[in-house]
Amino acid sequence: MLESILRRDRNIVAVALIVLTALAWTYLLHLDAAMSASAMPAMPGMTMGPALQPFAPSELGYAVVMWAVMMAGMMTPSAAPMILLYARVGRQARAQGAVFAATGWFAAGYLAAWSLFAIVAALAQAGLMKIALITPAMVINSNLIAGALLLVAGIWQYLPLKDTCLAQCQAPLAFLQRVGGFRRSPLAAFAQGAKHGSYCVGCCWALMLLLFVGGVMNLLWVAALSIFILLEKLVPKGKLITLGAGLVAIAAGIILLGKGLI
Repeated sequence: MLESILRRDRNIVAVALIVLTALAWTYLLHLDAAMSASAMPAMPGMTMGPALQPFAPSELGYAVVMWAVMMAGMMTPSAAPMILLYARVGRQARAQGAVFAATGWFAAGYLAAWSLFAIVAALAQAGLMKIALITPAMVINSNLIAGALLLVAGIWQYLPLKDTCLAQCQAPLAFLQRVGGFRRSPLAAFAQGAKHGSYCVGCCWALMLLLFVGGVMNLLWVAALSIFILLEKLVPKGKLITLGAGLVAIAAGIILLGKGLI
C-alpha cells in the first residue's frame, strides 16, 4: 500500500500544481469580471476618489493578494519541472529508506519569493497611483514611463545577470547540485525553494514590469507573458527567444519614448 502511494507521489504533486494554477487563474478571472461589472474603477474592496488617492492599508492588502495570486498563476507552470523533479527524487529516496522534506516545503519557499515580489509590485502600484501615473484600469498613462519600462525589460534580456538567473531555472538538477542537494529539514527545503524562486524573480522581474504597460488586469497580456516565460525556460533554444523578445521590447520602448517626446 505504501509503495503504491509513493509511486503516485509525483502524480499527486503534478495535480496539485495544476489545481494551484487553475485556482489562481479562476481568481483572476473573477476579479476581472467584478471590476468590469462594477461602477468603481478599481478592484473590489478599493475605494478611490476622483483624484486617485493613495491606498488605504486594506486597499494595499487587496493589491498584494492580487499580485501574489497573479504571480502564482504565471510562474507555477514554469516551475513545475523543478518541483516535479524534487518530488520524484524524494519518492525514490523514501523507497530506499532515506527521508527528505516534503515537496510542499520546497514549493512554498518558491512561492514565498514571488510573494515578496508581489509586495514590492503592490507598493509600486500604490506609488504610481499616488502621483497619477497609472489609470484606474492599472495601465501606465505616460508614453515616456511606458517606453522606459519597455527599454528596461528589453535591455535586461541581454545582460549577463539575466543569463545567470535563467540558467538556474532551465536546469533543475544542476541547480539542486549547486545548492548541496536535497534536504531532510523542512526549513532547509523551504530555503532551497526560496533560493530557486529568487533566481526566477531575477530572471523575470523586468518582464513583470510590462504588466504596467499592457495592463495589470489585462488577462490576455498576463497570459501572453506567462506563455513567453514558460517557453523561455523550457524550449531548448530559449536564448533566441530571450534575445528576440529583448529586441522587440527595445524597439517598442524607443517608439513610445518618441511619442512621449512629441
